[in-house]
Amino acid sequence: MHWTSHDIRLANRFAVLRHIITEGQVTRPEITAATGLSLATVATLVSELLELGMLAEVGQQESAGGRPRTVLAVRPRRGVLVGVDVTETYVHVELFDLNLGVLARAHRVLAPSQSRVEQVLEHVVSAVEEGIARCEVERDTVLGVGVSVPGQVDREGGVTVYAANWDWADVPMRDLISQRIRLPVYLDNPAKASTVAELWFGASRGYDDVAVLTLATGVGAGLAVGGSLYRGADNGAGEWGHTTLVLDGRPCRCGSRGCVETYVGAPGILQHIRELAPDSGLLQGSHANGNGTPAKRTPGNGTPAKSTGDQTATVAALAEALAAQDPRAGEVAAVTARHLGVAIANLVNLVNPQLVVLSGWVANRLGRYLLDEVCAVVAREALPGPHAATRIALCPIENPVTLGAATFALEGFLGNVRDWG
Repeated sequence: MHWTSHDIRLANRFAVLRHIITEGQVTRPEITAATGLSLATVATLVSELLELGMLAEVGQQESAGGRPRTVLAVRPRRGVLVGVDVTETYVHVELFDLNLGVLARAHRVLAPSQSRVEQVLEHVVSAVEEGIARCEVERDTVLGVGVSVPGQVDREGGVTVYAANWDWADVPMRDLISQRIRLPVYLDNPAKASTVAELWFGASRGYDDVAVLTLATGVGAGLAVGGSLYRGADNGAGEWGHTTLVLDGRPCRCGSRGCVETYVGAPGILQHIRELAPDSGLLQGSHANGNGTPAKRTPGNGTPAKSTGDQTATVAALAEALAAQDPRAGEVAAVTARHLGVAIANLVNLVNPQLVVLSGWVANRLGRYLLDEVCAVVAREALPGPHAATRIALCPIENPVTLGAATFALEGFLGNVRDWG
């Protein structure tokens, strides 16, 4: 990417505002020390944010041997940010103030039969409208809507390039949503959104080199290098879920076999249950093929020919059985952890992160039961040097994708303010 002066100014504004949001109340010298920008640059950027009404001067801080320093804080009611998490099983919307405090929520469940573009779009639009109504704010105070959708995303073009689990290709989701809700929309995927949320508020704060692994129906990795989100040449970095874990292994919806996703994503865990504990009662309403082959899809419209079962209910039942120390559930968790540990070891050897974070709704449900075995496998399989530098943790944020998506809306708003030169 060729950076223009506008790109650099936007990045600097975003860095300044991010530091104030995450720290609460700060002075200009503190911002300078944290961001590495010059005091003059910080002063200019703070003045712009004050003029825009996003910041306020809230007091004075005594300094040793000099004039008191002015304390700055965000004006939380200056605007509203919307974060939307679109997954294969639900749409979750959260509205935030400028301090990224939650103002309202809305939720929709997606059935396996509701995977056509127009069906997902309808759920997104209705959930966003419900959230705005619950928030009881004027529509013109909504600064932007950040939307996370599964798969590969063209961020600049606002297009879902490829979503394997829905059989979507080149869907202009940003324009489809913005035409309906009449608000600025910014598109990306859950791995990128989760990583940004982690860097701002999660276990990754203070780390420069991080891998955030999203475990859900699909599986992906968000990478931070030098404290910044790494996107790759065309925003395609992080497709860890579609790297090969087992040669000639389970078929994957991407068209390959043996992908990481087919062993540690929700459908892969359901398949572990079918193989290890088919009569245990853990499977909740599952009608997927018994041989592990994904149900065929009707070409072109993304509709499954046969239901893949209730993933969320089965994963919840597995978590309850693990809490009760059910031995069959323990077998399922052990095989899942071994596959996940090997996949993480490969990533550790390749990327050499300081921190690996397990995120996503599957990790939220099962992570505590998998973590010890995952760590043991990584210690055994990764090279000693990279392993020694890496810590593995669970994501502490309740809804990291919506939070990260909201920061994309904030970044987009800052980049679209016309009178900043």
